[in-house]
Amino acid sequence: MQRIYLLLFCLSGFVSFAQVMQTVEKDTIELDSVPAVADPKYREDQFYASVAYALMQGNPDGYKQYSFSTSLSTGFLRDMPLNKRRNHSIALGFGYTYNNIKHNLAVTEKGGVNSYNVIDKDQYKLNKLVLHYLDVPLEFRWRNSDSISHKFWRVYLGVKASYMFYNKAQLEPEEGGGTVKIRKDPNINKFVYSTYISAGWNTWNFYVSYGTPIYDTAMIDGKRLKMSPVKLGLIFYIL
Repeated sequence: MQRIYLLLFCLSGFVSFAQVMQTVEKDTIELDSVPAVADPKYREDQFYASVAYALMQGNPDGYKQYSFSTSLSTGFLRDMPLNKRRNHSIALGFGYTYNNIKHNLAVTEKGGVNSYNVIDKDQYKLNKLVLHYLDVPLEFRWRNSDSISHKFWRVYLGVKASYMFYNKAQLEPEEGGGTVKIRKDPNINKFVYSTYISAGWNTWNFYVSYGTPIYDTAMIDGKRLKMSPVKLGLIFYIL
């Protein structure tokens, strides 16, 4: 009889423990099942990074690009919603752009004066123009997002003012002579401006930009250099 009583006691204890665990599990499931609540003060897409191909326009006769002329940019934009749903906004920010234009426009210096000439491909191993800018972008934004889902359509229109703080033209001849590097070219515009549009779904957003001329007072064959970049690529927004 003692063994029977002991067995019944153990069974009753096990049943009580199982009931407690079932109650805890049920409460946990109910708590986890509470739907997410939309944040009425959320902001979107405040960090960005882009990669694009820089296609030059307004070029002198015989001008050609080769390889991949890279344009990379990154920065921060403060999102400022304009309506209650927060799908219309403006954004003002600060960023950095790196341009590496590979082309056949050679820059040389003599007597403190820079000259510009279009050369044949067989005359050089490498010829490029590197530009570094600090940017102030301003965007007008439309999207169909909310604070819960980060997968949404967006169309952003922007204007950007950029300050060129460093430039370098580099020429490596095919035969003979050393590398020619021209830094801080005074004929390059310190300030340039561009308009752009970015549009896409979720992570993938296409990016198109058109800028004002790179050069200010540079001349080639008696004409002013009016080269300006059209950039085609992708832009990625975070947070």
